[in-house]
Amino acid sequence: MTAASSKRVLLAKPRGYCAGVDRAVEAVEQALEQHGPPVYVRKQIVHNVHVVETLTERGAVFVDDADEVPEGALVVFSAHGVSPTVRDQAKQRELRTIDATCPLVTKVHHEAKRFAREDYDILLVGHHGHEEVEGTAGEAPEHIQLVETAADVAAVEVRDPEKVVWLSQTTLSVDETMETVRALRERFPSLQNPPSDDICYATQNRQVAVKAMAGHCDLVLVVGSKNSSNSVRLVEVALSAGAGAAHLIDYARDIDESWLDGVETIGLTSGASVPEVLVRGVLEFLSERGWADVEEVTTAEETLTFSLPRELRPARNRQESRAGS
Repeated sequence: MTAASSKRVLLAKPRGYCAGVDRAVEAVEQALEQHGPPVYVRKQIVHNVHVVETLTERGAVFVDDADEVPEGALVVFSAHGVSPTVRDQAKQRELRTIDATCPLVTKVHHEAKRFAREDYDILLVGHHGHEEVEGTAGEAPEHIQLVETAADVAAVEVRDPEKVVWLSQTTLSVDETMETVRALRERFPSLQNPPSDDICYATQNRQVAVKAMAGHCDLVLVVGSKNSSNSVRLVEVALSAGAGAAHLIDYARDIDESWLDGVETIGLTSGASVPEVLVRGVLEFLSERGWADVEEVTTAEETLTFSLPRELRPARNRQESRAGS
């Protein structure tokens, strides 16, 4: 890219919805369509204010825990996954459940259970209190220790330094995670890697796209909610990759006009739980203020899709069969 000579927007691609988020949001939509409201959802189905508000308007009821759901009612587990304790709680209350856990999170759960069976100490790199971390840790609480940053490594204690493995939350910064893993490996040279990469493809791809454009940007805007781990990471990645400034916003109306003072090149991206309509709103906002020239910066093409949770497939397949006849 050449140096900017006028106002322009560099639009990151890929951005926005990943396959797991798309599946989870559609799961709630299909549940509402097939069963009618109310459909209860444990926690936010995905970490995005707009998505939660839109689904609430359609009849979804978001609760913090399964014990808030009336006995026998329908509840959807969010994309971030749940622990076995939550599943047991739902079973005791005779709740009908739809599991919208992202398959990539489920993969980490399977890894945790496997290494626990083999009696490993599991060092889980992630953020304390995040729903995904709670779900993964709940699969093998007696074997898992949470390690948030490289600074926490000194306090880690294991039973056998020869039987240690690390796993991670799927939505972390790749660079920060590897910094933590390097620190762990210095303490535990026999530390095993996950069988496959735990940080999700979409999280990595969005970070790579931001890195590719950040150094050319006076300002990077990341569309995403404050409780979205992968969106927050994109702001951090933009700043570390050379952006003049970077801000997280839910909507175009959140843009502070003073951020635009003296700015020529604006980078724009969105977290993996953000619908494209919100990005379009930002592009319109910027176009009205002179940033009408939009150049897409593409670093990967994403084609992965996940089928709906099995609880929703039969009715949907019948609908598609009728549509095709």
